[in-house]
Amino acid sequence: MRRFTTVLTVLLGVFPLTFGTQFLVAGHTAAPTFGIAEWPTGVAAGYFAVKGIRDIVLGLNLLTLFALRQRRATGVLMAISALIPITDMITVFTHGGPAATALGVHGLTALVMLFDAFLLIRERQSAEVLEPVHS
Repeated sequence: MRRFTTVLTVLLGVFPLTFGTQFLVAGHTAAPTFGIAEWPTGVAAGYFAVKGIRDIVLGLNLLTLFALRQRRATGVLMAISALIPITDMITVFTHGGPAATALGVHGLTALVMLFDAFLLIRERQSAEVLEPVHS
C-alpha cells in the first residue's frame, strides 16, 4: 500500500504543475477544461497567471514535503489543499458550468486528495513503531 500511496502522492503533486504551466503559457486554451464558459479578457485575463501560479505552488509544496520524507505533513497539507478543488467545484456550479466538470474533475480530485491524505496520515513510519517499554 505504501508504494501505491507514493505513486498517488507524486501524481497529485505533478498534476498541478502541469495545469499551472498550461494556464501560465496558454491560459485561453487551458481555461475551457476548468468548466466555466465565459473567461476574462483584456486586463482581467491576469486571472490565468494567478491560477497558474496557485497550481504550481500547490504542486511544489506537496512534492517538496514529500521529497523531504515528511509523509504525515504531506498528508496534512494534502487534506487542507483539498479545499482548492472543492472551491473550484463550487465556482463551476455557481457560474453555470457543467455539473459533469464540476463533479468529474474538481469533485473527484478533492476525493482523491482526501483519500491520499488519509493514507499518508495513517501510515506508520518504521521509526514510529512503538517498542515495548520495560520497567
